[in-house]
Parts: sequence; C-alpha cells; structure tokens
Amino acid sequence: MMTLEEIKVEISTCEKLYKNSQYYEAIALANELLANSVIQDEVDLLATVNNFLGIVYNRLSDYPKALEFYSKALQLFEEIGIKVGIGGNLVNIGLIYSSIKKYDTAFEYFSKALIILEEIGHKEFQANATSNIGIVYRNLSDYPKALEYYSKALQINEEIENKVGIASNLGNIGEVYLELLDYPKALEYSTISLGINEEINNKFGMALNFGNIGIVYASKESLCYNVVIAEEYLQKTLFISNEIGAKEFIRESYVQLHKLRLTEGQFEEALVYFKKSVEIEKEIQSEEAKNQALIFDQRRKLEEDEKARQLKLARFQEQEKILHNILPVKIADRILKQETFIADHFESVSVMFMDIVGFTSLSSIAPPKQLVFLLDAIFQKADEVVENYGLEKIKTIGDGYLAVANVTSPLEHHQKPTAQAALQLLETMKDFTVNFPSDLGDKDWIKYMNELEIRIGIHTGEVIAGIIGKNKYTYDLWGDAVNIASRMESNSEPGRIHISEQFAKSIEQHPEFSLIPRGKINIKGKGTMNTFWLEKRRI
Repeated sequence: MMTLEEIKVEISTCEKLYKNSQYYEAIALANELLANSVIQDEVDLLATVNNFLGIVYNRLSDYPKALEFYSKALQLFEEIGIKVGIGGNLVNIGLIYSSIKKYDTAFEYFSKALIILEEIGHKEFQANATSNIGIVYRNLSDYPKALEYYSKALQINEEIENKVGIASNLGNIGEVYLELLDYPKALEYSTISLGINEEINNKFGMALNFGNIGIVYASKESLCYNVVIAEEYLQKTLFISNEIGAKEFIRESYVQLHKLRLTEGQFEEALVYFKKSVEIEKEIQSEEAKNQALIFDQRRKLEEDEKARQLKLARFQEQEKILHNILPVKIADRILKQETFIADHFESVSVMFMDIVGFTSLSSIAPPKQLVFLLDAIFQKADEVVENYGLEKIKTIGDGYLAVANVTSPLEHHQKPTAQAALQLLETMKDFTVNFPSDLGDKDWIKYMNELEIRIGIHTGEVIAGIIGKNKYTYDLWGDAVNIASRMESNSEPGRIHISEQFAKSIEQHPEFSLIPRGKINIKGKGTMNTFWLEKRRI
C-alpha cells in the first residue's frame, strides 16, 4: 500500500513525464493514482491529480476530457474550500472555452475566478485571470475593453514585480495597438516589453517583440517606416526563433520580409522569402500532421487504458460490494486499503447470541430449499433489528446468530441498545411468518414453522476482534465475554433472554427493563454464576 509521501513522489513523476512530452505515460500513471484507495481520503491530492489530467488532455487538444477533469478538480477544491485551487481551475476551464471560441462562457469562468482570486489576494493568479479576460475581448475585437483589462493586469504585475507578467502584458498592449494601426504606441509598448524580456532572457517574448517591432518599421503607413531597421528586427526574430524552434515566428518573419521586398520592388528577393515561407509552412503542417498522428495514437492507447481501468474499477467495486456484504463496512474498508493484519482489542462490548429452538428437528423433515429459504428469512429479519439498534452482525453458525455492540462503530451505553434489540427480536419472532413461493409451499412441514422460537443470551465485557483467513475472510470475536454470552444462550429457554449478572448491573438503572433473578446456575467451564431473565417492564 502506497504512503502519502510515495503518492506525492508519483505526482512529481507525472509532471516530469508531461514536461518530456510523454503524455500517455503521464496519464496512465495519473489514472493509477486515482484508482489507489489511499488517495481517496486525501481530497487535495485527488483534486491535484484531476487538475493535472486536465492539463495533459488540454495539451492533447482533447477538450471534452480536459473539461471533465478540470471540472472534477474544481468540484473537489470547492468541497474542501481551497480557494486558490477553485480560482485556478476556473481559469483553466475558461482557457478551454477560449480555445474552442466559446468566448462568452470563457468570460464567465474568468470573471468568477477573478472574484475569488481578488478575495484571497492572490495577485499572480489575479493578473493571469485579468489578462485572459483581455484576450477574450481582443478575440471579440473589442479593443477598448481588451486594453482596459491588459492595463489592469499590467498594474497588478507591477505591484508584485512579476517581470514575466509585466513584459507579457506590455507586449499584449503593443499587439492591440498594432491591430489598431496605432504604430507609435505599438512601437512604444513593444520596445519596453522587449527591454524587460532581454533583461530576464525570455527568448520567446523577445522573438515576439522583435517581430512586432519589425512589422511597425515595415509598414509604409507608419511614420517610422524604415526598411533597414525593419530588416534588422525581422532577422533578429528569425535568429531567436530558429534557436528556440518557434516555427510560427519563422514563417511570419519570412512573410513580412517577402512583403517588405515587394514594397521595395525587390521581386527576386521577395520570391526567395516567399519560397522560404512556403517551405516552413509545409514543415509546420508536416509537424502538425505528425503531432496529430501522435495525439491520435495517444488517444487510442488512452481509450484502451481507460477501458482496462474501468474494468479494473468495476471489479474493485464488485469486490467492495461483496466484502461489505460479508464483513462489517469499516473492516471491509480496511482490507480494501490493503491493511494486511487486522486485530483489535475492545475493553467493553455487548455480545448477543441468538439460537432458533426446534430448527434441528425441522431440518430433518424439511427439504433443503425450503429450509434455506426459511433460515434466510429469519436472519434477514434479525439483520434489520440488529442494524436498527446500531449493533453489528458478526456471523451465523448453523441456526445460531452472533451480534455485538461497540466494536466496529462506537456506541455509547451499548448495553441499553443491545437489550432493546434482544427484546425486539423476541417480539418480532412472535408474529413472524414467511411467505413461501408457490413452488415451495403447501407442504406438511410448513405447519411446524409456527412452533419455531428463539432464545437469546447476552454478556458484556472485553473481546479481541480480527480477520482470519487469506482468501475467505472471516471477522470473528474471541475472549471470555464471547464464551459467557454463548453459555447464556445455551442455558436460556425458548422465547426468553438470559443475561449475566454483569450485564444486568449495566442496565439496572433503565426503568424500561425488568430483571428477573434466575438464581445461581452451573455454567460449563465457568462454575456457578448468578444470572437473570431480561423482560420488557409492563406499565
């Protein structure tokens, strides 16, 4: 069974696989973590893994899956009230909707995120959400609003001295002004952004800035039109873009150089740049095709893995269901968490044995199916009563039934509900009838059903409880309290509840019970014991 520290290490491994573009391996490992029973109780880690899967599926452009996992992560963070996680996932979901051009929905999520992030004062995420709202407005060609939100994001980044964010927002503002054909402001903001990107050696930002500045100088409408300077900046873009492998920037640079040569009437050089732009476009398309093929292959593998995971989960759930049916729920859960040895000591419990009087005689004349049907009906009714009073059925042995209070679930003053359950069992069996199916009824032996009675024995004391068996689990009790309760039952009488003196003393202060002294009797293995009959007090 994995420890929490091991799970955290595995999460780090997932992140490393993602950074190395090993998306299938990252998802497979993350899914294994989700299936681990230990992580189910660690909601923050569960949310982190779901968020990670959203990131990977977003990278694979599988937006439905990305939304599914981001939404799960959001729900989990909301459940435990981690607001930074809530805000971050709202932003992530907004980015998905922005990618699929559902800008109204994207705006809704970014706005919700912004409210939460402002509330908790997380400036960096706040600036990110604000900037993304600016991107939405820019995509909607609402440039005044785009500038407003870019400027707000810039101000926040300046407050926290986040140079990456400052450079990015200055560059964004410069691009808006470039689209508005306001070349002086486009040049101003792009130049300031470039200076910061050079300072922090952000080559991607530098390539973007060089390209935008080159476009300004290459535009004849610009007051600063200058072929030499335009060429200089576009070549700088080419150099850095080749260095970092940013082929989109390379293609755009060739396109701009092609236009620049056409403007200057340099048609042969323009043709050279045009051919280069076409070549790089083919490379981009080829790489995109390879990436799509890779993504398709990854998705296929993931679908196969998901089917296997679902099958494993279904088997696990079936195993869980079976264990919950044959063992106390809390004990079953400990086994499912791979606890290998379960043994507990309980200082004070109430042990109750019930036996069906006359069942042995009936079993000699009743057919097997009818006999099992009858026994099942009686024990199901006993289960209902026992569960209703908070006791736990431990096992049945033939026609015997063992239940205990205050073992798997704490039960305050457990002697009282045990006594109540025993009295209710007697009452239930007085009027108990079984509706046999037509193919099992109308037999002579059925008349003996009305002659069946139960007898009960109860004692209170300490026990040891635990699991025995490897493949066929049995949860059982051991100790003197179990032995004495069993002797109380075997020395009881039909339709009566036989209790030890110790149990009688534990409930004597409750007026609803009537304790009738039976006197001293000889109990096998224990000698002479003072015992009582338990009855319901008649008012």
